[in-house]
Amino acid sequence: MIDQLFEFVQNHPLLVGAFLLVLTAWIAYEVKGSASSGVSSGEATQLINREDAVVIDIRDAGDFKAGHIAGAKNIPQSQLDNRLDKLEKFKETPVIVVCKHGQASGAAQAKLTKAGFSRAFKLKGGMAQWQADSLPVVKK
Repeated sequence: MIDQLFEFVQNHPLLVGAFLLVLTAWIAYEVKGSASSGVSSGEATQLINREDAVVIDIRDAGDFKAGHIAGAKNIPQSQLDNRLDKLEKFKETPVIVVCKHGQASGAAQAKLTKAGFSRAFKLKGGMAQWQADSLPVVKK
């Protein structure tokens, strides 16, 4: 089996080279994306308690009312561009963006960073991880 692998590599160096290049680029992208400005539930709790971080929940109003982090502001992702002016006073304050599973918050975090928010973070795992860690949730 190993002999066949070496034979394939020798017979198709461009194909193998292209595969390795794509694999390397994908790994670099994933490492950069996971490390960039994402905070765990514990880190988010510290930012909230020690630095009065602002939590922005980008889920829709129904999900927000079903359970959210205490003190969170509900700004659905579709309305974020229109409501950035209401967040101007928090540009130097840590801002934590929360979504359902931690996937959509990256785009909102990038918008905030581009708009001049120097300390914008996303919550890794979103509300699902927050609840899985048995952290408090407010229901309204």
